[in-house]
This record gives sequence, structure tokens and C-alpha cells, in this order.
Amino acid sequence: MRIFKKHGMENVGYWHPQDAPDSANTLIYIISHKSRDAAKASWAAFQADPDWQRVSTESQVNGRIVSKVVSVFMDPTDYSPIK
Repeated sequence: MRIFKKHGMENVGYWHPQDAPDSANTLIYIISHKSRDAAKASWAAFQADPDWQRVSTESQVNGRIVSKVVSVFMDPTDYSPIK
């Protein structure tokens, strides 16, 4: 989470689904950015970060741990407590 913050991403929350089959292998998280362009720049910097590249390589020594990434850009509703 610190590495996200390092690259301008704000950590909002992290969750695991309660129900199978997703409960065994799914992580859902929300991070915020000032804009879509800021998100693009933050992700590019994150992916180029040598610390991240090292951790990513080390975590996959026995095989890939991520099979699919789904990204969704969202805007809060007028009645959302999180803006």
C-alpha cells in the first residue's frame, strides 16, 4: 500500500469476498486518483518502479499469483458518503 501512495494513489479500502468460489482467490480494492490522467501517470510510474518490479518478480517465483486484473473508473453519486 505504501508503494501506491508513493506514486500518488490514495488507498481507500481492501476486501475479500465472503462467498465461494471468489473468497479463495479474489482481492478487491479501491484506490483514488485526482483524475483519469493522474491515474494513468501513477500506474505507469508504479509499474516502472524498481522496488515494485523486484517484489513482483519475487512473488511469482513459483508461478503467477494474478490471473486477471479488472479496472473500473467510477464517479461517486450525489448521495455517496465517500466523495
